[in-house]
Amino acid sequence: MRRSAVPILAAALALPLAAEAADREPSPPDAKIYIIWPHDGQVIKGGKFWLRMGASNIGIAPAGVQKVNTGHYHVIVDADPPPMDEPIPNNKNYLHFGGGQTEARLELPPGKHTLQLLMGDGNHVPQDPPLLSQKFTVTVP
Repeated sequence: MRRSAVPILAAALALPLAAEAADREPSPPDAKIYIIWPHDGQVIKGGKFWLRMGASNIGIAPAGVQKVNTGHYHVIVDADPPPMDEPIPNNKNYLHFGGGQTEARLELPPGKHTLQLLMGDGNHVPQDPPLLSQKFTVTVP
């Protein structure tokens, strides 16, 4: 399991986003991605936690790796999914885990927040059809 520490208010490392919409990779049949922890509705005291991400019927590979039926996680925080025909933005609402991480240390300020996973291919473009997890809500008191 690969780990990464990322404060939510700092943008993730800048990564090249040079893919064309026509280059979208097909998603594997029956592939799913999901949030293992926290649970939907979880109260997170202090706002610091390990986000644990899961996948079935798709492999996890670092950004830049062009291998069929693989991708890497992007976490959507307090935002709607981005356009599916272009590279996923890289900012405080769209966190990139291009190292192939399956868990990441996040820090959220007090309030109610939404978390959702989006799988991206080696060029940070969602597969076709896109793989999105269920959107979870967490609260930081």
